[in-house]
Amino acid sequence: MYIIFSRYKEFVLCSMKKTHVILIFFFLVISQKVVAQFTQLEFASGIGKTDFTSFSNRPIDDKKTFSILTLAFFQKYHNKENIIFDELGVQTTAFWNFSKSISIGPSLYYNSVAGFSERISLLFNVKTKRFSLVVIPSVAHLEVSNFINGELVVQIQLTQPLKKEWNALLSAQILTHWDKFSIHSRSFQQIRTGLSYKTTQFGLAADFDQYGKNPITKTSIGFFVRKIFINK
Repeated sequence: MYIIFSRYKEFVLCSMKKTHVILIFFFLVISQKVVAQFTQLEFASGIGKTDFTSFSNRPIDDKKTFSILTLAFFQKYHNKENIIFDELGVQTTAFWNFSKSISIGPSLYYNSVAGFSERISLLFNVKTKRFSLVVIPSVAHLEVSNFINGELVVQIQLTQPLKKEWNALLSAQILTHWDKFSIHSRSFQQIRTGLSYKTTQFGLAADFDQYGKNPITKTSIGFFVRKIFINK
């Protein structure tokens, strides 16, 4: 009886933790949309999984020397055998923007699979009227394993004017994370192509996800819609 009660207690506590994280996730999405200078929301769904992502940038001083970046995402696989790859993450980074193209700062990240980690990140940003490139290398300390890990994120977007406020769109986001800088842990490549009208983007989505030391690859092809909010 004690064993059954203990297992039930663990299940309840685990469920409560997941519920709290989900509530925090939606609170961050809503609150950042209200106060942030820039917020991007994306919903993508395909044959393999469904994703929801929120990204926001909020300056904390008039000169925009310092800013808070918040990333929140949730991915849910459709097939039962892939439930182990379901993932939720929330990351907040405080950046010092010492030039228009380079920023540095610490962050706190929670992932439903890996737990909490502290990070230090560099952000390199190049942007023109039709092209943008963001490169973010990071060093992360994982609380669970006590590993010091390396991570790299690359974001690329290209637009081509069509008519009035319509543009053709091609974007990609690439992530790779390595335990102790030498053992593969997690990678993904997200490709988006379609149309952009004012602050709304939509079209085809292709996600390629890799998990583990000997990477297991999951692929999902579908559609996406992305909305950008700019508070001036």
